Amino acid sequence: MTALTLTNINKSFGSVEVLKDINLTVDDGEFVVFVGPSGCGKSTLLRVIAGLEDATSGTVSIGGDVVNNVPPAKRGIAMVFQSYALYPHLSVRDNMALGLKQEKQPKSVIDERVGKAVQMLDLNDYIDRRPSDLSGGQRQRVAIGRAIVREPKLFLFDEPLSNLDAALRMNTRIEIAELHRTLSASMIYVTHDQTEAMTLADKIVVLRDGRVEQVGSPMELYNNPANRFVAGFLGSPAMNFLKSAPINLPKNGTLGVRPEHLKLVKKGRIKGHVTHVERLGGDTNLLVSTEQKEALTVRLFGQDSTAIGANIELDFDDQRAFAFDADNNRISH
Repeated sequence: MTALTLTNINKSFGSVEVLKDINLTVDDGEFVVFVGPSGCGKSTLLRVIAGLEDATSGTVSIGGDVVNNVPPAKRGIAMVFQSYALYPHLSVRDNMALGLKQEKQPKSVIDERVGKAVQMLDLNDYIDRRPSDLSGGQRQRVAIGRAIVREPKLFLFDEPLSNLDAALRMNTRIEIAELHRTLSASMIYVTHDQTEAMTLADKIVVLRDGRVEQVGSPMELYNNPANRFVAGFLGSPAMNFLKSAPINLPKNGTLGVRPEHLKLVKKGRIKGHVTHVERLGGDTNLLVSTEQKEALTVRLFGQDSTAIGANIELDFDDQRAFAFDADNNRISH
């Protein structure tokens, strides 16, 4: 069964088009991530799915039912926001139970669902605390628990980790992935962080300027990007792009090579000098200026002694490189 179907979704604010002919299917149990730069329309699209914004045109179907005229509370969705949106005067238990109380669910149902969510999210020791007594990560778990207890058809996450520090972001990301495996629920997750997209998604939807650029699994998009934008957006460090390429390209074409695919060699097709070195322990990144004054990043696995200012030569396997035409579309080998 299909959890969500979007058909020809358009959204305008006055004369400004924010979403342009979006078509997408989310299968039952699928974890789908919307990713793209700020202003690409990903949060607006999530709000249209949730019913917090009306589509200017097009159809939103959840669980096979068209919900364009259905209010958010009746759509069978639960949303987790960037801000925790917890009631400061209520305990963890009462924050998680509030939505069920408003639905007039029996106490036995409320207790059972809250109990399961508390156990799942490891919140047993905090059940009677108020939000002010919790860390940021714990508050976000409460917000997630509040969504879980509603047993929705579809979970919607709007940049839920943005307010957390790096360590907490990673821990909470793992918890969300484990939660998805446990619940086997359909989830849509919005982020501008490509690392979150790559590590969480079954399917990534890359958006730019209100349009879908490409849809696919993380490795499909990483290995077979449709265009230069997708190629450059996914991957850290980002893909290198060269106009002065040592291979044949169409007029005004561009060569793309990922940093990990560039190799230090004695005699290579690319020559340059090192302008900066990032020593990360497990990896070393060399920032290089080529003879043609183009900037490259070279990712070396492990520790490397190459110094700033060193003259180096680089090469790559042509089969692992990407060619883009003048319109920035991918050219097949």
